[in-house]
Amino acid sequence: MSYISSNANRFYTALESGYGSLATVSASNRIPAVKLTVSQKLTVTERKDKTGSRTFTGLPVGGQKQTSFALKTYLTNWVSANGSPSYGPLFQAALGATPVSATPGAISSVAGATLVFSGPHGLSAGQAVATAMEIRFVTAVTNLNTVQINAPFTNGPQAGAALSTAITYLPATELPSVTLYDYWSPATATQRFLAGAAVDQMAIDVNGDFHEFSFKGIAQDVQDNASFAAGNFELESYPLEPAVAAFDYSIVPGNLGQAWLGPAPSQFFTVTAASIGLSNDLDARMNEFGSSVPQAIAPGQRKVAATLSLYSQDDNATQALYTAARQQSPISVMFQLGDTQGQMMGVYLSGVVPVVPQFDDSKNRLQWSFQPSRAQGTVDNEIAVAFA
Repeated sequence: MSYISSNANRFYTALESGYGSLATVSASNRIPAVKLTVSQKLTVTERKDKTGSRTFTGLPVGGQKQTSFALKTYLTNWVSANGSPSYGPLFQAALGATPVSATPGAISSVAGATLVFSGPHGLSAGQAVATAMEIRFVTAVTNLNTVQINAPFTNGPQAGAALSTAITYLPATELPSVTLYDYWSPATATQRFLAGAAVDQMAIDVNGDFHEFSFKGIAQDVQDNASFAAGNFELESYPLEPAVAAFDYSIVPGNLGQAWLGPAPSQFFTVTAASIGLSNDLDARMNEFGSSVPQAIAPGQRKVAATLSLYSQDDNATQALYTAARQQSPISVMFQLGDTQGQMMGVYLSGVVPVVPQFDDSKNRLQWSFQPSRAQGTVDNEIAVAFA
């Protein structure tokens, strides 16, 4: 008998058809991950009965359970058997809407941020479009053949070229849940799954060693094979791991990508760090009579915020950020992570009101630090996330 290696670990996830309805997974549902933390505690109430001594005599079995989780992963090449990112269910659980995929066809002409297609594009505002090396977001649909995008392509497609497929995740009022499976080697080790996993907080970190994602939230319950009993989650036996298939992926370096910021977006090469955070203010139906686990989730007001640091310059684009902060005027924020098809991600905030930056003069070059700046919108359009 030996210790279990922390690398002998495989994660799978899939959307649930209803809250807590266990999703089945296959080899294509495996996700790359750095760490999964699961915590479960019981609601502890103080006993008031007089026992004749000062000794704690224990609590009854079957109290209400509070289960939370945190998962961290990297941006990797995302091509999978089902044609979407393997960790896509987590982004859908964080944002809400069913992802939309677009391959709008060939370009007729390009004029700055205006794209004219040779036929109907089928796009809507918020959707992403992509070339082999760049990703952008539609800000307005002019007509059946023409759209406006948030920023021009720097290596724009030529007339007649076809755009690449992009899959876009958008916000929605209601949120789905996922099942997370945590399998270990050897098979005799303790295996776990999380049912009813709902994402309360999501963070996208830009320009570290690697581009990183983190998801935190609450779950209905955690089950393991050691304590499993027939009938749990309406299962006769603990779900076995799918046949392990080849799982080869590339991690995208954190320095690859683009940043487009400002009231009239300009490309910035001076960003030193950035993070996009989302909070769903989740509440769980967990205090009702007759159940020891939550029965549903209820998202509150969504909060999306951008944090970034950059080197100060005396050019017009940098000064425009400071002016917008002083005037409390919204700007657009877009980050492209990666620069190769199949390894690109884009995140777009159409209306961010920047806070006045802090000046950091502790190093050789002056840096501005914009603390969390809230994104705003109309109806479920503060943020868009896409892969291409």
